[in-house]
Amino acid sequence: MPESQNVPWSAGTWTHPPLSTESGQELIATAVEGSDAWRHTAYGFVHDTEHALLAPLAVGEAMEVSFHAPWTGEFDQAGVFVRIDDEHWMKAGLEYADGHLGLGAVVTAIRSDWSVGYVDDWLDTEVTVRVSRWADALIVRARAADGPWRLVRVAPFDGDAAASAGPFLAGPTRSGLAVRFSRWTRTPADTDLH
Repeated sequence: MPESQNVPWSAGTWTHPPLSTESGQELIATAVEGSDAWRHTAYGFVHDTEHALLAPLAVGEAMEVSFHAPWTGEFDQAGVFVRIDDEHWMKAGLEYADGHLGLGAVVTAIRSDWSVGYVDDWLDTEVTVRVSRWADALIVRARAADGPWRLVRVAPFDGDAAASAGPFLAGPTRSGLAVRFSRWTRTPADTDLH
């Protein structure tokens, strides 16, 4: 495949439509209050109401999404979502929680987990999240502006299953979270971890 292909906003299908969208060169999407994605672990609930704009992602490909958001509401989140079905998916990106901006991922295989680290210095920057699909794994990297890529997660993922990926947002605790997505790109997957 070519080194990099922009994915048109119109090429994706929403898992759950946002409250509103405006698209041109950029996509501005506003989350529905209470939207989220989580299954069971620690909290005891299932949320399947995230806003993810998805297009097919094959083994050997990567998706990159760049975005900027006003991180003010508890659990405001945006990044990349990769989905096989309701019980097998991953979301990776930024989430504002407990007064800090966190970079992390939730990997779900029937039950969800969550890994996160603070990146408060990324608060007012454009962030890019990149997910590479290998035969048995998803490799997540992220960076602020044009800074260095940071490894976020290596997660098991079924290489034989059909999967889709793309930008996502959710506003679990408030109305009005508007995320500005500036880029959605498909590239060859990273070939190395280090």
